Amino acid sequence: MTESSNTVSNYSYEEIPDLSGKYALVTGANQGLGYSTTLGLVSHGAHVTMACRTEAKANEAIEQLHKDVAEKYPHSKVAAQIAKGHRLPLDFLKLDLNDLKKTQESAQEYLSRGLPLHILINNSGIAGEPWRLSADGIESHFAVNHLGHFVFTLALLDRLKESQPSRVVIVSSLIYTVLPSDTFDLATINDEAVGIPMSRYGRSKLANILFSNALARRLVGSQVRVNSIHPGMVDTGMARRVLGGHIDEETAAIFARFPTASFVTPEHGALTQLYIATSPDVVEKDIRGRFFVPTAEEQELNSNALDVNLQEELWAYSEEVVKVKTQK
Repeated sequence: MTESSNTVSNYSYEEIPDLSGKYALVTGANQGLGYSTTLGLVSHGAHVTMACRTEAKANEAIEQLHKDVAEKYPHSKVAAQIAKGHRLPLDFLKLDLNDLKKTQESAQEYLSRGLPLHILINNSGIAGEPWRLSADGIESHFAVNHLGHFVFTLALLDRLKESQPSRVVIVSSLIYTVLPSDTFDLATINDEAVGIPMSRYGRSKLANILFSNALARRLVGSQVRVNSIHPGMVDTGMARRVLGGHIDEETAAIFARFPTASFVTPEHGALTQLYIATSPDVVEKDIRGRFFVPTAEEQELNSNALDVNLQEELWAYSEEVVKVKTQK
């Protein structure tokens, strides 16, 4: 695929500005959406830190990124540097969002490198996993998708402020509207009898948006802009694992609520988060505390996501859990 064919309505890879001098950090950067996001950033000059669980997989992705940049962006300045034997500005950061203390340590490792941070994309996540607890004894979707990124982001917040103008992009999902019970009930997070895997995923995705909006509100007046997005139904390894086996009736009913959804490639799915991460619109229109869907279209959130009391309840709950779990 050439650069000219990477176009979807409202935003395209050609519209990504020159990112030379910008430092980005992408969680789950070695595959799927994270890989395509990293490709979009590094091909336009950004230095990207790839926060992944295993170094071997990150290194494999780095080698593939050199090939993809040269192939898909042959006329770019970055491709010209590769042709001269230079390496792309990519590095690895070990990140295990399943363990809150290790996640804090990963953030501290990034800070110790003395790098600025202009773009943080909280992309990594799990979906539709069978019931299990994290290393800290917390339901896995909530632990990895929300609490891990909550810890990681707040540990990096001072660096984001120092580097402003900067941006935080939190990858959520339209499935945030699907909850294990009628309300967003923090008391039942660890109740195995409440919900099914996809509704627990939905709860974690609502938590992503609640956190995004609460953080955005705290940063009003600064040049750190926080937004959340839904990338679409993206054909990734995670999606194939969710849909690859037998789907129970409750899960089928969840997907039936989104009848217009169809799979897109990770390359197309990454465009909405790349828009929020890179477009000049975000600064010119002071976009913050908003929610975007493919491709780069703002969408109104439901009452749960906009509930300031719920946002603050989640924030206080998350702070307390993190305090207890990271001081053990």
